[in-house]
Amino acid sequence: MTDQPVEASLTFNAFVLSLASTAAIHFGDLPDPETGQRFEPNLEGAAQMIEILSLLDQKTRGNLTAEERQILEQVLYELRLRFVEVTGGGKRIIEP
Repeated sequence: MTDQPVEASLTFNAFVLSLASTAAIHFGDLPDPETGQRFEPNLEGAAQMIEILSLLDQKTRGNLTAEERQILEQVLYELRLRFVEVTGGGKRIIEP
């Protein structure tokens, strides 16, 4: 074992999945990673995370690998579907 710290590199996919996890926490689907407690759903927070991912999608178009594009598109699709499920389709969020 060495005394040098392990350098963690943040990949685009890890970043996207981190934002998706935050949205899931806002939906109340995942517990807070630090406390283990589930929060009451915060649809405004979930919508904001979806908007951030949508902005990221728009701004990175043409600059992602096929795998990165697929993950981002899949995450956005699933989060938007979850938002519609939770709100009953009555509330709209910003779309591209």
